[in-house]
Amino acid sequence: MTTLSNDVATRRTFAIISHPDAGKTTITEQLLLFGGIVRQAGTVKARKSGNFAKSDWMEIEQKRGISVTSSVMQFDYEGKRINILDTPGHEDFSEDTYRTLMAVDSAVMVIDSAKGIEPQTKKLFKICKMRGIPIFTFMNKLDRDGRDPLDLIAELEDVLGIEGYPMNWPIGMGKELKGLYDRYHNRVAMFRPDSEETAYVPLDDDGDIPADNPLHDDSWYEDARDNMELIEDAGNAFDMDKIAKGDQTPVFFGSALANFGVKTFLETYLQFAPQPEEHKTTEGDEVEPTDDNFSGFVFKIQANMDPKHRDRIAFVRICSGRFNHGMDVTLGRTGKTMRLSNVTQFMADTRENVDTAVAGDIIGLYDTGNYQIGDTIYTGKKKLQFEKLPQFTPELFVRVTAKNVMKQKSFHKGINQLVQEGAIQLYTSYTTGDYILGAVGQLQFEVFQFRMQNEYNSDVIMEPMGHKTARWIDPEQLDERMSSSRNLLVKDLAGEPLFLFENDFAERWFKDKYPDVKLTSKL
Repeated sequence: MTTLSNDVATRRTFAIISHPDAGKTTITEQLLLFGGIVRQAGTVKARKSGNFAKSDWMEIEQKRGISVTSSVMQFDYEGKRINILDTPGHEDFSEDTYRTLMAVDSAVMVIDSAKGIEPQTKKLFKICKMRGIPIFTFMNKLDRDGRDPLDLIAELEDVLGIEGYPMNWPIGMGKELKGLYDRYHNRVAMFRPDSEETAYVPLDDDGDIPADNPLHDDSWYEDARDNMELIEDAGNAFDMDKIAKGDQTPVFFGSALANFGVKTFLETYLQFAPQPEEHKTTEGDEVEPTDDNFSGFVFKIQANMDPKHRDRIAFVRICSGRFNHGMDVTLGRTGKTMRLSNVTQFMADTRENVDTAVAGDIIGLYDTGNYQIGDTIYTGKKKLQFEKLPQFTPELFVRVTAKNVMKQKSFHKGINQLVQEGAIQLYTSYTTGDYILGAVGQLQFEVFQFRMQNEYNSDVIMEPMGHKTARWIDPEQLDERMSSSRNLLVKDLAGEPLFLFENDFAERWFKDKYPDVKLTSKL
């Protein structure tokens, strides 16, 4: 039996982040191809063919061709156990993505080489930077005409404030794409659009391709080599310490759709990506991954991954120790003992029961309502609670009712289960008990309505309430007469009171009228 430290050292757990349509899901598919998980990479564009991206397992994702929920995939490659978390790119699902970034040790940032750094990429990068996790960059879509590579590298520093270190350089692009000048491996990767295999040509001692190669006198090749020499002389020096702190990003060029440059990226990434590291607790302690006691935290809850069984899965990032089938753990929030006997690991829409897993792995616990996002589970006598996961205060609100009053049971069940996933927040009117949903983006409501109909057979009516400002109030300071048409009084899921102000003016008016009342943006 291998030691815990040896097993932990093989783990590489990362999230793929990007702006929508930069190719994030496509590169995930290619990585799974190398891991032997899929025999054919489907793309999110191929809806007519029925080939959907394996990480887009929800029906609404397949219909729209977008990712709306984080998915987890695991495979082995070159002696490493890889956990990929494919995240939604759409800004309306930022909260799911932000929580997922708390469960990884590094991130892969996919950038459309024609568009450069887009708004959502910038937002997600800031979260990675805040956590100080290493970031690896893949400049995608070289098979299309794009921006000058030097501009793309410069933009990393100008817009994101991170040094870019090119590991390779494109030889042409679009219809003129000839290959990649690979400075790190001292070779040229030849682009052959009609072949699934990439041909590699070693460079000589002067960093040049052999004279008998057709590229030797090609202007695109000469341009790539000149740019690499310029960067060697005047660019950033490769710095492992900076990479580890998230201050420098290795940059790879390629095309995920054409499966070009992805394998080189994966193999190089595995050399430099960190193995699982320590996690901080609310007490300020750091839990080492090789600690003998098992610990982990729930960063995601997903209902109906298998619609046939109406199951609910709590995703857990293991932070320390080894999980063994049937082990007892303590649920930190309640102090209850839980037996982990029905545990899975994932390949997007498929999964298998797992008997053992170690720090760095992601496991799924079948859940009947015991777990909440942010929960810590652990073994040992010392009480443990990992740092709180980010939670957004909703900005958009709707009133929701069942279209068919005879289906109230499925209506309530659907709302309660979907709310526990954390994407939407549920409030009830203080006086009437009406249901009000809050979310950070409109698309969340559309997904909720779709899933209520398709997973719970419950048609819902949603009445838009527009933008509101949510502010919590101490129950001891609350007087129900404070409520008005401009500040609706509601309860959150925990029964705590809050006001939904229709605008900033209404909030200022309230504060002027009740200067001693303290309002907070979230509990």
